[in-house]
Amino acid sequence: MRKRTMTLAVAVAAAGIGVVTVVPSSAAPAAPAAARTVEQPRASAAPVPSRIAVHFDLTKGQMPENVAVGPDGTAYVTFAAARQVAAVTPSGGTRILATLPAPADGGVNTPVLAFALTTGIVRMSDGTLYFLYASGDAASTGLYRLRPGRAPHRIAALPADGLPNGLAFDAEAKRFYLTDSVLGTISTVPLEGGRAEVWSSAPELAAAGFLGANGIKVRADAVWATNLDQGTLLRIPLRHGRPGPVRVAATGLVGIDDFAFVGAGDRQVIATLNGPNTVVSIDAAGRSRTLMTAANGLQNPTAVAVRGRTVYVLSAAYTTGVDPNLALATLPLR
Repeated sequence: MRKRTMTLAVAVAAAGIGVVTVVPSSAAPAAPAAARTVEQPRASAAPVPSRIAVHFDLTKGQMPENVAVGPDGTAYVTFAAARQVAAVTPSGGTRILATLPAPADGGVNTPVLAFALTTGIVRMSDGTLYFLYASGDAASTGLYRLRPGRAPHRIAALPADGLPNGLAFDAEAKRFYLTDSVLGTISTVPLEGGRAEVWSSAPELAAAGFLGANGIKVRADAVWATNLDQGTLLRIPLRHGRPGPVRVAATGLVGIDDFAFVGAGDRQVIATLNGPNTVVSIDAAGRSRTLMTAANGLQNPTAVAVRGRTVYVLSAAYTTGVDPNLALATLPLR
């Protein structure tokens, strides 16, 4: 399984979801042309204190793709290639909560990636988890609910010719927002489930050769998203539930995958740059500063969450093929 998974996943880190474009393992992935043309100099910063908290098992497909953190510090993660959802305790224990069945074709019809994978995840205050599954199969691709002690249940079907990736929840509107990295869209699904509706298909969400819209959050009356191919962080204002004009909040972020806000506002973002093996901080002016690199143990970082001053960073090792892990870093006092 490892050989097949790593072959399929080589493209993932090149761009940044934790998914894939096949390039020879000896070749450095090229940045998309659009991202290269807008790339800004990235200021270095003093490395934040960090440690590798958990090492995952690559031979079992434990390539962590996304994360949600509980109030006790437990990290709820999706293991992409294993099609799993797991809980990682603060002490480092890993418990598998659910494994989704592979489609009949094994997942080879999953767009772009050719393997079925679990992607975005959200945790509710009662412990219920919601997550996305992309399989290339109309019978299984969709948004799933996983209540504690129960089996996962699909609450919304999603297009089998797309790649549902990032997932966010708007508590006020009681609906989910999700990105599709192949179709270049953001869709909504009601909390109780039902029909998914395309909310935005703005050109800023489109792919430019590999994967487009990726990470997503709802913050300060806006939907924020990343575009992996274009290397951008986007802000889309919420106007009575409908999308306003897209603003490019930051550029030059080659391989940007997931992101998280620091504090209650939207003035500082922490983002993972998958292929470059980097975590950066982005300020309100769109300037980025490097916080973590491969020297901190990063191996294709796919996801980030912030809880207080603690930063949770998942590395999937899609192209490094060595050490998928969970790193914990501490932000400096402001």
